[in-house]
Amino acid sequence: MNTENEYMREALKEAYKAKKIDEVPIGAVVVRDGEIIARAHNMKEHDQLASSHAEHIALTKAQKILGTWNLQDCDLYVTLEPCMMCTGLIQLSRIRRLYYGTSDPKGGCLETVIHVKQIPHLNTYPKEIYADIMKEKCSEILTTFFKEKRNRNKHKNHT
Repeated sequence: MNTENEYMREALKEAYKAKKIDEVPIGAVVVRDGEIIARAHNMKEHDQLASSHAEHIALTKAQKILGTWNLQDCDLYVTLEPCMMCTGLIQLSRIRRLYYGTSDPKGGCLETVIHVKQIPHLNTYPKEIYADIMKEKCSEILTTFFKEKRNRNKHKNHT
């Protein structure tokens, strides 16, 4: 039996894949009946598409695998609180439960910047939201990534 932490560890593996290719390290996995059916990480720079977020890619993969847009029997694990675009896609895909690792103070649209459950007619999906799953690890990879990026840019500007 897998736990929330085990699934979030899998999402973190995806985040590390993103970091290796200099993408913002966010990872996501879609789980159905105790099995990961789709996984993804940010690919925005690689694809040069604003929509290539981990959640978007993972949900699209899951929908193709299942042959339906309706993921009401699936759960999504993502390392960072989803943005407005991804929150909309999660809601439209009818994700049952959403688990995220760390809040996004600049763009989180579940419980931080926008509280989606408080918006009438948008409060039906996901049915349940769980925050702070492996929060320290999920936060650390992002903090480290941006600190290293700033240091590289500072070094580049001084040479």
